[in-house]
Amino acid sequence: MAESETRSNLNTIKDHEEEDEETITKTQPLIPGLPNEIAELCLLRLPYPYHALFRSVSSSWNKTITNPSFLFSKQSLSIISSPYLFVFAFNKSTAKIQWQSLDLASGRWFVLPPMPNSFTKISSPHALSCSSSSRQGKLFILGGGDANRSAVVYTALTNRWSFISPMRNPRTYFNAGNVNGKIMAVGGSVDGFGEATTEVESYDPETDTWTSVKRVPMVLAKYDSAVIGKEMCVTEGWAWPFMFPPMGQVYDSDENTWREMSGGMKEGWTGVSVVIRGRLFVISEHGDFPMKVYFSEDDTWRYVSGEKLPGDKMRRPFAVTGADDGRVFVVAGGLNVAEGRVSEGENGEFSVVWRMVSSPQSFVHFSPSSCHVLYV
Repeated sequence: MAESETRSNLNTIKDHEEEDEETITKTQPLIPGLPNEIAELCLLRLPYPYHALFRSVSSSWNKTITNPSFLFSKQSLSIISSPYLFVFAFNKSTAKIQWQSLDLASGRWFVLPPMPNSFTKISSPHALSCSSSSRQGKLFILGGGDANRSAVVYTALTNRWSFISPMRNPRTYFNAGNVNGKIMAVGGSVDGFGEATTEVESYDPETDTWTSVKRVPMVLAKYDSAVIGKEMCVTEGWAWPFMFPPMGQVYDSDENTWREMSGGMKEGWTGVSVVIRGRLFVISEHGDFPMKVYFSEDDTWRYVSGEKLPGDKMRRPFAVTGADDGRVFVVAGGLNVAEGRVSEGENGEFSVVWRMVSSPQSFVHFSPSSCHVLYV
């Protein structure tokens, strides 16, 4: 009986402590001298990489920042979201893989938490594919994990990885892209040893479900892909010794159909691509890395005028992505970043101006596999 009384007293004390802590949190202002409504707007502008540090400022900050309504408000107020460049990098010597994030405003780099263990045991970073929902601040990493069906999502607002429903079909070395908010997984290899698949599936983040869609008509080796409006273009690129023209297919999400890529588009697709304001650009992997833009009106590619990519500081492989404001980001070996501002003249010609963002010396052995701009 004495033991029961003691346990009851301890529970009572604990309840009082929790009530006292809650009372303090409610009465403690977020920022002294400011109404909490104004203070919350200030907290919404805090850079996401520092949220763990900001939570330690006070119990009221911790409770506010971890509240689901705070995260929802920050996601809803996209007007105050800032762009960050996320880079999936690997070390060729040690096979180490990691995600880095570059604050484009300050130039500071941050290391993301490691992906789940199943993704750290992949044979090559190219065995998996990455896609993103830029304005939702999310990265989707597919394949290359347990049974090659694994899928995870990184949410920048919480700085955490979480598993999503696995793909319907195992696959490695395949293409992925975001088409109208759905994440597409196209083709690839079943086991990484040559057995190819033409299966295609689509992931709906709202329902956490995968759905099979129209198969791609032919096996395509993984090279590059791009999403232009409602269509996803997949090309296997030119391959040595360049005796045969590359193959390519275009998926129409409205019609759920595939068609052969036009001759001009697939033959001129000689590098990694990025879509800016509905136009397809590539950074060529040959010569002095010229930038080209595709014109669907006459199925031709034209060179972008202006400055050349700073070849003395940029070494292959390249990863490319773009921002909503028309900027292009090319990430090279050592994770050096070239930021390009693309403009269109009155005559319909495009030009670009480049600015270099050098990376820390500690990144010298890393190479990019994929990169994305997220707004956080």
